[in-house]
Amino acid sequence: MAKKKEVSVEERLRALYDLQLIDSRIDEIRNVRGELPLEVRDLEDEVAGLNTRLEKLVNDLAVIDNDISSRKNLIEESKALIKKYGEQQKNVRNNREFNSLSKEIEFQELEIQLAEKHIKEFKVQIEQKKEVIAGTKDQLKERETHLKHKKGELDAILAETEKEEQALLSKSEEYKKQIEDRLVAAYDRIRKNVKNGLAVVPIERGASGGSFFTIPPQVQVEIASRQKVITDEHSGRILVDAVLAEEQKAKMEKLFAKL
Repeated sequence: MAKKKEVSVEERLRALYDLQLIDSRIDEIRNVRGELPLEVRDLEDEVAGLNTRLEKLVNDLAVIDNDISSRKNLIEESKALIKKYGEQQKNVRNNREFNSLSKEIEFQELEIQLAEKHIKEFKVQIEQKKEVIAGTKDQLKERETHLKHKKGELDAILAETEKEEQALLSKSEEYKKQIEDRLVAAYDRIRKNVKNGLAVVPIERGASGGSFFTIPPQVQVEIASRQKVITDEHSGRILVDAVLAEEQKAKMEKLFAKL
């Protein structure tokens, strides 16, 4: 592994602030994108779920249709048997045979009644399923329209920012390689622990950027001398002087304009 060349504290501070500016720019891009990718993913899941539900409902209808067909067949079979038994009753030799056939006819008539009752119930189920299917289709259409709209928003933002984000991510890695590992580790740790991701901040009106805690004049002088890396005792963030910050901002604005 190639050893990183020795650089001055000032060069380290400049590289760290450059890195902060790059990462802050990436944060801005991702904030613009916001919750859109999650919204799109949730909508895609919802649409997939509704399609699955619709498919199941349609399959349920097919099953009920088959049940109705089987009951109709059963009715036809029972009617045929009633006719057959009726014919047989004309040729019976005794009351026992007649009564036996009468019971068979009565049983088949009960089978027909039961099948007709089931068919009515199935038809009610079909109407209920059709209502649910219609509602699900409306909901699916509305969700698909919403998804299309959100995808359009996301695609537009990605088209504008994805190329710049990838270029900035490459630059971030490139700048990290210019800084010693322990400082990069400290920088990453501070970034994770602060709300706005600002690990390196300039002094503004005698306090660290975004803070109300005043930095003692002697410490301000030390920071301006750029002889060592100094952190804010309240937030733990790395401090740079305002002049260095303005110089690096101007430099990085030119870089961002080219991306």
